[in-house]
Amino acid sequence: MQYGTITGLDKPVSRIVFGTAYGSLLNGTQRPEELAALLDTAIANGINTIDTAKAYGQAQAMIGNWLKGRDDRDQLVIETKGCHPLDDGTERVTKRDLDEDVDDSLNKLNTDYIDIYLLHRDNPQVPAGEIVEWLNEHHQAGRIKAFGGSNWSPNRIAEANAYAAEHGLVPFTVSSPNYSLAVQEGTPWAGVCTTLNGDDMQADREWYRDNRMAVFAYSVLGRGFMTGMFRSDDRATAEARLDEFARRGYCYPDNFERLRRAEILAAERGVPVAQIAVAWVFTQGLDMYALLSCTSDEIIRSNAAALDICLTETEAAWLNLEIDAR
Repeated sequence: MQYGTITGLDKPVSRIVFGTAYGSLLNGTQRPEELAALLDTAIANGINTIDTAKAYGQAQAMIGNWLKGRDDRDQLVIETKGCHPLDDGTERVTKRDLDEDVDDSLNKLNTDYIDIYLLHRDNPQVPAGEIVEWLNEHHQAGRIKAFGGSNWSPNRIAEANAYAAEHGLVPFTVSSPNYSLAVQEGTPWAGVCTTLNGDDMQADREWYRDNRMAVFAYSVLGRGFMTGMFRSDDRATAEARLDEFARRGYCYPDNFERLRRAEILAAERGVPVAQIAVAWVFTQGLDMYALLSCTSDEIIRSNAAALDICLTETEAAWLNLEIDAR
């Protein structure tokens, strides 16, 4: 396993992050002991960082149950999110909602502090400085350590951090946008979301490189598109196996071509397609942490092993259709 460091934390952070946003956990069909066993496997493979959110069904409560009685809490990095809008679209980026969500997460996670706390969505109508003040209040109380935003634009993060610098406050040090070899061409998510994919996001990618902001990238495998569950020449199976959000976001010709090229490299390397896709995001010059849903011991081990794959700049460009030959 490879690890990074994040300002505000005094422990290493695994580059592969155990994700809990997947079907059986969100719909309540996964048993607590099943998640506990997966978490144990993640720890055994060097993955010490766990991604969750208030919006992820019973995930926080199950993680909290798993944490009971453990003596390694100080070695674990728990990242959770709050202030997600309601199903009807009602915004929840308010101080009251943040206070309630932080308290709820602390209680469900059975912990005295949260290592990384992210606002799940932004509301540009709320001044970023106000949000920085709210988060610093929880930071000063010891309830949260590092913090930042999920689906925040670089401009809004810069606004927040300029306010923090001007007022002697702790700034955002983590951001969680979408990023994947499979380009998000549609809009699969509810609310305002951000992605680093595509030619028109070049400036955003450069901002992250220049500012060395930690990127907790979600949907690194394109919500299943890049997992190898179907072949690039079998669109019918792709349509059948992917959910409506993945179909709306990723089922486009260019992505099937990216998948085809990943299949070629995977066959040459003797590794799963998913490992090629995970390895790709680590070639982009970002301070990258890959959030990956982990539904089996095999997948956990495969995700961890992806860090051992080194792609050349030419291979990475070819995978992303930037060049026609390698």
